[in-house]
Amino acid sequence: MKIMSESGVAAIEFALVSPILIFLLFAIIEFSIVLYDKAIITNASREAARSATVFNGDPSDAAVNAVVDSYLSNHLISLGSNNTHSVVVSQTGGDLTVSVNYTYDFLVLPDFTSLNLSGTTVMRME
Repeated sequence: MKIMSESGVAAIEFALVSPILIFLLFAIIEFSIVLYDKAIITNASREAARSATVFNGDPSDAAVNAVVDSYLSNHLISLGSNNTHSVVVSQTGGDLTVSVNYTYDFLVLPDFTSLNLSGTTVMRME
């Protein structure tokens, strides 16, 4: 009876398991970027609503868009993609509502998948 050598078994096991590990690594990175961008979009809507209600008292679309554009350009992780956002400003009674919508394209399959992220803030006009 001949005993087979086990010297190449570890290399074969690594070759079989490494694609799964690499996929999990990229999935963790992708999910982290999505969560970070969601927080940034929510903060952008909050900053725009605060700016419109407290600082300049101007709830116009142009002023709110300028604050959102500035905040997103300084904080959002887009990794060079040309993702666009839209801002919806509405005023009912004494409340100002700012909604920011953003389409996130995934890094691994950018043309295949995308995710719509949104953040909404309601503040009382003072």
